[in-house]
Formats: sequence, structure tokens, C-alpha cells
Amino acid sequence: MTARIVYTDLDGTMVGPRGSFWHTAGRELTADPAAALLALHRAGIPLVLVSGRTFEQVVEAARIFAADGAIAELGATIAWDGGRSTHRLTGDLPAEYGDRPPMDVMAELGVVERLIAEHPGRLEWHAPWHATHTTDALLRGRVDPLAVDAWLAERGAGWLTLKDNGAFPAPLRASTGTTLDPADGPPRIYHLMPRGISKGLSIAWDLRRRGIDPGDAVAIGDSVSDLDMAPAVERLWITANGAAVDGMAELLGAVPNVSVTAAPMGEGWAQAVRASL
Repeated sequence: MTARIVYTDLDGTMVGPRGSFWHTAGRELTADPAAALLALHRAGIPLVLVSGRTFEQVVEAARIFAADGAIAELGATIAWDGGRSTHRLTGDLPAEYGDRPPMDVMAELGVVERLIAEHPGRLEWHAPWHATHTTDALLRGRVDPLAVDAWLAERGAGWLTLKDNGAFPAPLRASTGTTLDPADGPPRIYHLMPRGISKGLSIAWDLRRRGIDPGDAVAIGDSVSDLDMAPAVERLWITANGAAVDGMAELLGAVPNVSVTAAPMGEGWAQAVRASL
């Protein structure tokens, strides 16, 4: 299809190892993603970054990649005009907390500390990157999100959900102060956040703002949380590295408008972009 707009995840999708736009998954240099990005801009097709990163981080990345908009913290904040204009999704945050940032509410309830204590050596803060998040608690480890959601519901916090946002793209070093057990394998990144906030819902809102039909939109991602984008667009691409994750094949089978790229990360992202031109 020829798209009128492309929404893309960043880490593990548009950028690869250690956040590099210039390296393949195997750490070899490549200009392929940059060439695809240039072709997208020359075609006049807007690019919007959709990430679990903070508002400031995604807006800065949008400047670097000349993106037309940015969606931060897994859909919580939609930004345009270089970050000068924004819209926030509040999701299922209970009305009793008003307009307080969800992270403030979670801190008051102590829910994150209790959750980490339930999974010793398997879940921890995604330090130091968690410190500036306002809508979600950024965590890393190896847990079952469905089991965590059930645990939350049992404790009266069913308005929260744990979202899997893919594998951590670089090895953890001692300097991160990690308590994770290496035997559990590479950690995954999780976002504990209110239900009713997702990449897909933020894309749907942004498309209405722009007056673009979902049938003219494409999204690209690599993680379970990126599958939320599928209902909001005509075609969702998942890069090969994301499709190879345990359990992902079954999830992909339930998404009728998904395609998997032949290559991982940036090279796969370039394939998806070219297919959208």
C-alpha cells in the first residue's frame, strides 16, 4: 500500500543495538535505514515516532529524524509542532486521583515496590532511565504480564496493567546496579501504567486530529505492546527480531493486518518503509 503517514517505534525497530541508526542487528555498519528515511521524506509522507521513551526524549529524537510528531510513554502523550502542542491520554486512572500524574499515585500506593518484592531477582526498576517517567513505571526483568495483571486486580489495582515493550537492546552492566538473575535470560522492558492508554489509542487520536483515514496509515514495531497499533492502521509491520521472541508467533496469528519483515531492526524497518512508499 501507499501510505499517507507512517508511525514507528524506536528502540529495536527504527534503531538497533545501543540505539544506533547506523548498525545492523549484528553490529555491522549500514546506510539502508537512512536511505529509506530520506526516501520517505522526499515522498512527503509524515513520520511519527511512537515510543516508550519520555516526552523529552521522543521529541528530541523527532527533531533528529525530522519526524512530524512524537508519541511518548507508550501512548500517554501525543506531541506535534516540535513538542509545543500536546495532548495527554489519562486512561483508567481513578477519578479520585484527579489529574495527578499516575507515577505519583503509584508511589503513594507503593504498588511498584510491592510488585518488585513479589519477583525477587526477576523484576526491578529500569534504572537510570525510569527516573523521569510521569505516566508509567519503567521496569525490566522476566515476568508474565498476564500473571502480574491478575496480581494487580486481586489487590484492587486493576486499573493498572503491565505492558511488554520488548527486549533490552544492550547487555546490562554492573554499573546499572541490576539485581536480576542472569539465568533468566536477557531482560525485557515493561511499563506499568493505567489501562486505556496505548500506542494504538494515541495513533487513532492523532489520525483524527490530522484528518487522515486509518486505511492510509502504516505502523512499524517490534514488541508485544506494538501490536496495540494494529487496529488503528491499515498495515502493521513487525521487524524480524520482534517476531522471533518466544510466544510472539501465536500473538501475530491473531492479528489479520500484520506483516513480518525479512530482516531485523533497522534493515527490517527500511523494508517496511519502502513497502509503504
